[in-house]
Amino acid sequence: MLKRFFKIYPGVVFGVFCLCFTSCSMGPTRSPRVDRYDVVVYGGTSSGVITAVQAARMGKRVALVCPERHLGGMTSGGLGYTDSGNTSTIGGLSREFYHRVWTHYQEPNAWSWQSRESYGNRGQGTPAADGTQRTMWCFEPHVAEAVFEAMVAEYDIPVCRDQWLDRDRGVRKKEGRIQSIRMLSGRRYEARVFIDATYEGDLMAAAGVAYHVGREGNEVYGERTNGVQKGVFHHGHYFKTPVDPYVTPGDPASGLLPRIQSAAPGDNGQGDDRVQAYCYRMCLTDVPENCVPFARPDTYDPTQYALLARVLATGWNEVFNKFDSIPNGKTDTNNHGPFSTDNIGMNYDYPEASYARRARILREHEQYQKGLMYFLSHDPSVPKGIRQTMSQWGLAKDEFQDNGHWPHQIYVREARRMVGSYVMTEQDCLSQRDTPRPVGMGSYTMDSHNVQRYVTQEGYVQNEGDIGVRVPRPYSISYDSLTPRKDQCDNLLVPVCASTSHIAYGTIRMEPVFMILGQSAATAACLAIDSESAVQDVDYDRLRQQLTADGQILEFKKGQ
Repeated sequence: MLKRFFKIYPGVVFGVFCLCFTSCSMGPTRSPRVDRYDVVVYGGTSSGVITAVQAARMGKRVALVCPERHLGGMTSGGLGYTDSGNTSTIGGLSREFYHRVWTHYQEPNAWSWQSRESYGNRGQGTPAADGTQRTMWCFEPHVAEAVFEAMVAEYDIPVCRDQWLDRDRGVRKKEGRIQSIRMLSGRRYEARVFIDATYEGDLMAAAGVAYHVGREGNEVYGERTNGVQKGVFHHGHYFKTPVDPYVTPGDPASGLLPRIQSAAPGDNGQGDDRVQAYCYRMCLTDVPENCVPFARPDTYDPTQYALLARVLATGWNEVFNKFDSIPNGKTDTNNHGPFSTDNIGMNYDYPEASYARRARILREHEQYQKGLMYFLSHDPSVPKGIRQTMSQWGLAKDEFQDNGHWPHQIYVREARRMVGSYVMTEQDCLSQRDTPRPVGMGSYTMDSHNVQRYVTQEGYVQNEGDIGVRVPRPYSISYDSLTPRKDQCDNLLVPVCASTSHIAYGTIRMEPVFMILGQSAATAACLAIDSESAVQDVDYDRLRQQLTADGQILEFKKGQ
């Protein structure tokens, strides 16, 4: 079931990614530059930024090396309507980030397109702002990015952007330790401890650390909600009314409509290699002065949305249900319903794909979503009321200004997951066992988006994989889920592609938790350096003491 631990795709082609500028300029040298640090963090996600800041606060020389030009991953990439869960479990630098966001929105000039009073305190379950705790959980993408940039600037942390790991030959190891990592630019970084904070787990994989892609079967870890889940509908993202899947209704010989997979879905509880759907969390607005109308994409093909037209013809009308409000008349726009922004089935090879193949996948997802917005606002098959309403919306002109107002980060909900010293499973998240050596907490629902769209035995189209199992209370996350097995690598920590099952990752994969785990990973890295030990051998009592002193919440207490 764990057959793809070490699979690394050869032949990296990086063309479009080899940009000629970086925050850490190579300068006019003849040989590749080598930089030496105590800690090197690879990945400019929210977790990566927090990891680097914590290492700097603990007095270590740290560099943030990343493929990205923009810091913050999904937190600054459109996911401004935070999946926060129980906010009392969010401590340390993660909470500090949301406090800084709150501070920003206390300023009158932060409200360009809307008054603070008209926005109010919107939110579902968790209010947008918590005045008592002085935190804010709903925010604009550019605000989040500015906060992250300010945090790294305060500690003069070198941020080496547009640096892409040479995944074939770029990791140099000796006796189970990473000595250095080399980028496609030729730049090389040496460190005593490395931290992989990418969404994809590229450094982890290149270092020969065990990982898994796809859903484990329930039998692997004794779970109930892993693997294929046909006929299980925990959200509204399925076909509630029978919809014919064929080009000519009722005629299988005519072929399937686009966006329906022909492969057999598998049996319930069975493992597979498929990953849950990705999407871009578009930042939209209906403020005319700040609105960029939806344009017709170069590759637009209305037949790609024929299945959506059939859904709409059944009377389904929930198109705008996940236009979640963030400040200044904008939205964090998420997937909703049976056919929406999730590009189901089009990302299966993304986790292990070459950079060039990933670029093609990203392009396809972007064109799909742009085409979807154009279809909903222009196609005559769309009910007039939906078309008219959608036509009032568009991309926010003052967001993602160097990328055509399109998010710079796709929502990689799941890619590789390490198989490390301890695997977090649904038993941990459901508080059915005591989790050892906690370094942070999660509290969100065990959530997986749809994984496949298929034809049922009855001859109708249906989605599969959308799971939402509530956790009974906040749960602890083990330090040992951040460390590889010691015989594979003893100076690497992995706070994002952590060691969890698919269904457990559905709750751990939230951005506040990634920041929590990044801080804990950095703290452990610093203690490993101080004690000259492997990361697996860090004194847990010392780690716990430091985390607690720095405001991390490690265990659930009544009243939280």
